Order: sequence, then C-alpha cells, then structure tokens
Amino acid sequence: MTDSTRPPSPRRAELLEAAYAYALQHGLADLSLRPLASAIGSSPRVLLFLFESKDGLIRELLARARTDELHMLDLVRGDSDTDPVRATWHWLIADAHRPLLTLWLEAYARSLVEPDGPWTMFARQTVEDWLALLGTVQPKATLDLAVVRGALLDLLATGDAPRTTAAVEAYLQRKC
Repeated sequence: MTDSTRPPSPRRAELLEAAYAYALQHGLADLSLRPLASAIGSSPRVLLFLFESKDGLIRELLARARTDELHMLDLVRGDSDTDPVRATWHWLIADAHRPLLTLWLEAYARSLVEPDGPWTMFARQTVEDWLALLGTVQPKATLDLAVVRGALLDLLATGDAPRTTAAVEAYLQRKC
C-alpha cells in the first residue's frame, strides 16, 4: 500500500511533525533513522512502515518544509503595504526562522547535486514559488530573487543581519 492509498494516520502525522522538528535542529544531510526514531519516540521499523523508506521520509520532510515556506510567502503577499522584497527579507532575518532557512539551504543544495533522490525538484520549486511572489516581470523578479537569495546565503554564513539588511535596503533604494 503506497502513501497515496494509505488512509491518513494520526500517528504518522504526529511522527512527521516530530521528525520535522528534529530535522530543523539536526539537518537532513546525515539523517539516520535509528537516532531520529529514538529522539522522537518511535522505531526505525515504524518509520519505514509509515513512510516506506528513508527517501520517502525525506520527501515528506521536504514537503513539510515547503509548507512552511509557502505559508511565509502567503504572509508576505498579504502585506500589500510593503515591497515584497522588503517584506520577504524581514521575515527571513527573524532568528526564529533560522532553522527553517538552514534546512531550506541544505535541501536546495542537495537538490542540485542529487537531482534523482528525494530532493528532486526542490530547488526548482522554490525558485518558482519565490518568483511568483516577487512579480510577474520575470527579469525584475529574477534580480529581486538573486539579491534576496544572495543576502540570505551571506546572513546564514555570517549571522550579520544588520550588514545584510543594509545591503538589501541599498538595493531597494536603487530600484525605486
């Protein structure tokens, strides 16, 4: 029985949320089912039954992360008084979002070097999601996305929110 035909399970949803919290803290690169299962009060056997494989679990965790990302994009879209780049940046720099952003970066990079694994299409979907937020004029939206993504990579590497925010603000001032 595949996940698409298996009826929803409250235990599966509970373990997915616990595994997601674990992944936000520990990342996905070296994810091992035994330590994960122990940390979330399960067993590798149960995880394999519920998610069919480690790759299946990773796919579900990436989908869960994408849900958070899409929620953020919806919040930004709802803030019509603010430039979408500025609104996105202010959401991104919040310390509370750092684990999600680190996980996003890991998944983004892995999807580029392991395109056939559970990471398939993660980077492409993310680009398409963000371009849809930033505008319908593709060259402008692509430049906006490049600036935000570059500043985000810098922020994640250095933790220097004031400097990276100043760079984003300087870009926004020039494009007006």
